[in-house]
Amino acid sequence: MSEPIDQPGEYIGRPAVSLRGIVIRYRGHHMAGARPARVTLPSASVTLLLGWEQPLTIRSGPAQEVSPASWPAMIAGPQTAPMVAGFDGAGCAVEIDLTPLGAYQLLNLPLHHLARTVIAPDHVMGPGWAANTTEQLAAALSWPRRWQILDALLARRLRAGTLPSPAAVQAWSLLRERGGAVSLRELSRATGLGQRRIQQLLREHVGLPPQTLSRIVRFHHALAAASAAPDSLVDLAGRAGYHDQPHMNRDFRALSGRTPGELLHLMRRRPAGHSNGHIQSFNDFGLPPHPPARRRPSAR
Repeated sequence: MSEPIDQPGEYIGRPAVSLRGIVIRYRGHHMAGARPARVTLPSASVTLLLGWEQPLTIRSGPAQEVSPASWPAMIAGPQTAPMVAGFDGAGCAVEIDLTPLGAYQLLNLPLHHLARTVIAPDHVMGPGWAANTTEQLAAALSWPRRWQILDALLARRLRAGTLPSPAAVQAWSLLRERGGAVSLRELSRATGLGQRRIQQLLREHVGLPPQTLSRIVRFHHALAAASAAPDSLVDLAGRAGYHDQPHMNRDFRALSGRTPGELLHLMRRRPAGHSNGHIQSFNDFGLPPHPPARRRPSAR
């Protein structure tokens, strides 16, 4: 059965098999009226948004001090500060969430050019790309048909894209697997490359330096660990790999503007991923939903 194209709501689509690992998911929005602004947490993902009727209005962020403005289409690169945005009236939009290495391959440019900012898609995809794609999406008669249109367009770009460096893939995978708890020296030893080269590769392929990526990955690791109902914030800090609770408090405030307790309360009150929620699901960025518990030292 086709999803009703004229019914307000949020619609999730999975990319074609050839785009798995490149595209995290498609997310469609049909707003019958204004939708309250929501907070998008810092991440290493890249989001391509295409909308028609009422444009998206960014109210605060990103870190590059982009002035609040309306965006009918945009590419949001890796972010290190929360972004507040919403729709001021009725409209439709499609979000394409990309892994950082997938964005590097699809967009065919070093991701540090997108870090901490948003840009118009035509600057990357070519003149008229956003308008032509939006026209096709708006004319489609179902959400699954919209996913098919995106599959075809992105697969075409993927064939012409640049494959990521195996060392960058290895370094990024290790950062994710370890929940951010890996040093530059360890990345250098694992890849066999010098520390400066690793910094260059991650900046090019993921957009941010390894120390910043570690903070962001550990932050999302903490949000995932919170789903296991830790006994206390001290316990959560230990599970997520922070030195102590004050260390976690500082990172949470820097990356979300909230304390761990405030953010976790907000998550429980309005679950992540819900169409009316305030935050994106922390699984959107390729992190495991239930991270392995940290091994506790045995009592002596």
